[in-house]
Amino acid sequence: MTHIGQLILPDFPLLLAPMEDVSDPPFRAICKAYGADLTFTEFISSESLVKGAIRSRRKLDIFQQERPVGIQLYGGDEDSLSLAAAIVDATNPDVLDINFGCPVKGIVGRGAGAGVLKDPDRMVRLTEACVQATRLPVTVKTRLGWDDNSRNILDVAERLQDTGIQALTIHGRTRSQLYKGKADWELIGQVKNNPRMHIPIFGNGDIDSPQKALAYRDRYGVDGIMIGRAAIGYPWIFREIKTYIQTGELAAPPTAEERVSVCREHLKGALAWNGPVQGINEMRGQYARYLKGLPGIGPYLQQLVRLADAAAVEEVLQEIAYACKDHISEAQPIELVDYHTHCTL
Repeated sequence: MTHIGQLILPDFPLLLAPMEDVSDPPFRAICKAYGADLTFTEFISSESLVKGAIRSRRKLDIFQQERPVGIQLYGGDEDSLSLAAAIVDATNPDVLDINFGCPVKGIVGRGAGAGVLKDPDRMVRLTEACVQATRLPVTVKTRLGWDDNSRNILDVAERLQDTGIQALTIHGRTRSQLYKGKADWELIGQVKNNPRMHIPIFGNGDIDSPQKALAYRDRYGVDGIMIGRAAIGYPWIFREIKTYIQTGELAAPPTAEERVSVCREHLKGALAWNGPVQGINEMRGQYARYLKGLPGIGPYLQQLVRLADAAAVEEVLQEIAYACKDHISEAQPIELVDYHTHCTL
């Protein structure tokens, strides 16, 4: 078993990465249903949360169906981060995570996210402020360093552990790389194999197949992996990795019916969570990912991205299911939470 404070996860847990405009409750619930052991919210600005911004507060909403779940904060001010941590504490997630890895210019320019990588002393102070402000287990997600001249994760990992964090996720790129090039897991492995480290070390970056997940586990010894982009439109990646690790065999890919079914369930969740207009708009970028590779899907996708009515979208999805009926088998639907009966702060 893997322990993050009092939270107990399976051996070699699979984590769903916090992704802005992606990791909302409907998506988290689907990934949990297909094998994610721990999910994270979209990141939340500590300053906005303290000021009471509605959008930031709404990101605190979590549901029993997706637990265990962590809420991720980012910020560059110790006071704001500690106050935000106390607010998060009251919402009772399973984990509070600090983002020191987001490379987006607007975040970095405010001295938050990966912008903190330039100043390890400030990273430590921010982490300490967070740990002292909450009873929750605090974790950190970060990168190897700012650039190739400051790949200081070995030293930073020890210092973060000394603040009292309970786990560390490392993305195998520097901030300067953004998401380009190949993730370097060698330094992640060195952090894990440092005899001074005793907290779980999770690796992140470029895991997009069961074979790679198993190979990286065996090669670098990490306690688990975090999956981001590979799960977008393909939550089955969690099921496939678990099957391969447990049996050594590749799981059957999702059937066409399952692809359509999960796409429909995501649509229903998006409509319930975001309302009819925003729900439809946000789903337009999801259809191609869920339905990629289905026979004759092109014309249907052209319709789906133009439709503004949920009933019309549902009708097209039913047409797709019928058109693919010779290529599908029975699949179990996913039951999503009722987002109208949630608890907010």
